[in-house]
Order: sequence, then C-alpha cells, then structure tokens
Amino acid sequence: MKLSDLPPTYDSNNNMPPPIEIPPLPEGVHLLKVYSGFLQYMYGTTRNFFCENSPNGTKIWDRLENKIIVVLCTPNGWDIEQQTFLRNAALKAGIVDSLSEAEVRIEFITEGEASVHYALAHTKTDTWLNPGAMFAVTDAGGSTVDSTLYECKSVNPLVLEEVCESECVQAGGVFIDRALQGILEDKLRESEFGDPDSVTEMVRSFERKTKRIFDDTQTLCILDFGGSRDNDRRHNILKGKITLTNAEVGMSFDDVVARIVDSVLKLMRGRPVRHILLVGGFGESPFLRKRLSEAFSREGTEIVTIEEPSKKAAAEGAAIWFSKQLVKARAARYTFGINSGVPFNEEKHREHQGRSYMDAAGIKRLSVFDALIPKGSVLTDEWEKVTSHHRSYNTFPTELGSFASTIYAWSGQGDTQWLTDLRDELLPGMRIFCKLKADFSPLRQSITVQIGNNGETFWRVNYQIVLSFKRSMLQARLRWFENGVRREGPVSILATSGS
Repeated sequence: MKLSDLPPTYDSNNNMPPPIEIPPLPEGVHLLKVYSGFLQYMYGTTRNFFCENSPNGTKIWDRLENKIIVVLCTPNGWDIEQQTFLRNAALKAGIVDSLSEAEVRIEFITEGEASVHYALAHTKTDTWLNPGAMFAVTDAGGSTVDSTLYECKSVNPLVLEEVCESECVQAGGVFIDRALQGILEDKLRESEFGDPDSVTEMVRSFERKTKRIFDDTQTLCILDFGGSRDNDRRHNILKGKITLTNAEVGMSFDDVVARIVDSVLKLMRGRPVRHILLVGGFGESPFLRKRLSEAFSREGTEIVTIEEPSKKAAAEGAAIWFSKQLVKARAARYTFGINSGVPFNEEKHREHQGRSYMDAAGIKRLSVFDALIPKGSVLTDEWEKVTSHHRSYNTFPTELGSFASTIYAWSGQGDTQWLTDLRDELLPGMRIFCKLKADFSPLRQSITVQIGNNGETFWRVNYQIVLSFKRSMLQARLRWFENGVRREGPVSILATSGS
C-alpha cells in the first residue's frame, strides 16, 4: 500500500530501484478505497476490543469518541499530499465527519520519530545518552528504511533535536524477496520448476524462515516449496526442496544492505555518531545487523538493537510520542520557498527578459524563487517565518476576494534563484509543495491609496504570511495591521492533489 502512494521525490538518494510489480487494483477499486477500508477495519476492531475488555467500555467510547485523536505514522519522505490523502481516507472510513474535523483529530508522525521514542523506551541509555551525544535511529521495515540523526539537548527532562534532514531509501525486506526471485528465475530457467508458481512458493518459504535467520554462517540453505515427487538433481531440487548456496542467498541481500549503508553514511556525513539504534521488522535480520556492525565499527559506531520485538516500533512509538514529545526540533528535508518579484536589473537580468513583468506601481520586476526555509534548517515548534507581501489594484477594489499563494519545494543540488527554466517549465528538482488560500475580505479597512512611479494612482493592501511547524506539520496564518492594531486570520493549506 505504501509503495502505491509514494511522493514524487521519495528516495532521498535519488537512485530508486526499479519499481516493484504491484498488482493492479480490481476495476472500480481505487487506492483511496483500499486505505479507507483498512482504516475502517483497524478503527472498528480497536473499538470492539476496547468496548469488550473495559468496564463500561461502550459508554466510555460513545462519550469520548468525538475527542479521540488518531495518530498515523508515515515514512519520513511523505509530506502534505499524502497527509491530505490519509485525511480523506479517514473521512471515507467514518472516523471523522468532515475534513475540518480531520485537521484537528488526525495527527501525523514520521516513522523515524516514532521509532526513536520506541527505541529509547526499550533501550538502556544510562551509559551513553548525555547532553551533546549524537545518535542515529534506523527503522528498517518491509518496504522502506528511514534514518534520522538526533542530538541529545537535555537528559532530565529528555529533549532531542534533529541534526539534519532525515534519510529515506526504498531498501526494505520486500526488495530482498524480489532479488531472490530474480536469482531463482535465472537459476531455474532450464528447469521444469522455473514456472512462476513454483518460484513464488520458494520465495514464500525464504521469507517465512530463511531470510529471518540467515546470518552468512550457513553453508547451504534449503527452501521447502513442493512435494516428495518434485525432483531435479541438476538444479539441487530434491523431494520438493531446493538447496541454495551461501553465496546465492547472500547475493539477495547485497544490494539492499549496500543501499542502507550508503543512506546512513549520507546521514552521518562524518559527524561523531557513536550509536545507531536499529529497529523495524527487517532490523531484526541477523545478516543486516552483522553487515551494519562491520560497516560502522570502523567509524567507532556501535549498532544498538532492541530487546523487545521491534516490528511494532512505529505503532507503539507513535503512542509514546503523543504523550511524551521528546523531539523538540526537526530538520527541513527540502528548501521551501515562494515565487517573488524583485526589481528588474537591465544589466544583470538581460537574458531573463521573458520572466519580467510590470506591477501596478509601474515597477518592472523579475520572478524569482525566494527561499524561505533552506534545506536542513532545524525548526522548533516555536519557529515562525514571517514574510511581507502586498497586492496592488489599478482601480479601487469593491471586493478583495481571496488570497492564494504557492509554496514550492526544491530538492536539487545547491541553491537556485529560479523556479522555471527559460521555457517557463519548473526546473528538475522543483515542485509545487502546497497552496495557501485565505479570505481577503477582512482586510478591506487596511486598503491604502498610493501614487506609482508612473504618476498614476493605485490601491494597495499590505499583509503578512506567518509560517510555522507545530508538531511537525506545516501551519500558516494571515496577518495584517488595521489602524496600528495587529489582526490575524486563518489560512488553508491545500495539497497539490487531493488524491
């Protein structure tokens, strides 16, 4: 399901493996229906369990149901578009009655942040978690591996801050299954057991047992896939069992493990990281643990594993996060900015003549990318970015209508001052992140009349957009001044696609 709803820039290493062959949905069934059905099932079974196992459970649930907060845990690389999709799924599932209610009752946390709460709750940290200590958390799941770097700011109370933007890589356990499938298909190309059904059964046998216990010490690995009459000695198949060598099984892990190591190394960037907390279902793999220990022991970094089963790290970690909120600052994964107009310089901007325009004040301007939040910026819940704007009118506006603005996300290399190329197409690495929309009618009293450079009268409205990140979600407010008094109003944040 997660691989069916990936953002356009999901893999932060920008070297995604070929997409997994996801079976198409039945005709008339859309991804929203799949997610809403799943959420409806989970919510319904939770309700039934609570009501059946708690004294007066039904009465308590009915009394508090409209106040229940649902925390959804998503991969590090997901953003506002996927959050909007999930709110719509919750609405369709009957968990909330409206999208405005979903804004209040549906909260989101990244898998990386949930995992750090789970890991610290089940790890002995007394000997190494001190103020200034830097550590990473790698959540290795079925389809994705999310890694985040934290610095401990305080022990009592425990306060953590993200050091840099987190890493996402498609290198979960399912990619090992796919690699083994390719190995088997090549190996059995000339065998009667190379048919899709037989290979699928071999992969299932591998996933159920061999993948979970393989640690590179086994000389041979046996996959049970058929009956006692299924034999092909030439291809090491005897009585429905195929024997694979250590090298063949190891090959299925190699690419995935290399991608995880590269992702974590990119995250660390030579910083003094002494501990990597490894969680997630795939994180329990002895082979992965061994390879990560070999790769990072040279850096003086220890791989710390969790004593508790870590398949539930995201779910339990999300619940701990909601009550404890240990992480007080998070790093921006992209550079966020807006389309802004700067005065046109005939000498400097000659080749960008096509991007220029004349505003109502008679000033020639050039459209540029105005970076509001640089990539890697560490943002606290108290952080705010105030940007000043104005709207000009050639005639007195009887209706101000609504305000609309676009937030762009830049994931390319280095900095850029442009949104588009000379053909007016968005640069590679530049995308629309979300749109801001607000009602301008309350600003009528703040309209001022002015004289432009061309000597003509025009009317102008000044206003500010206040951006913030509360509980890791982008929020915005409209601000203006009326007779010296500061006023504020709501701003709607709309995904580029309603999914």
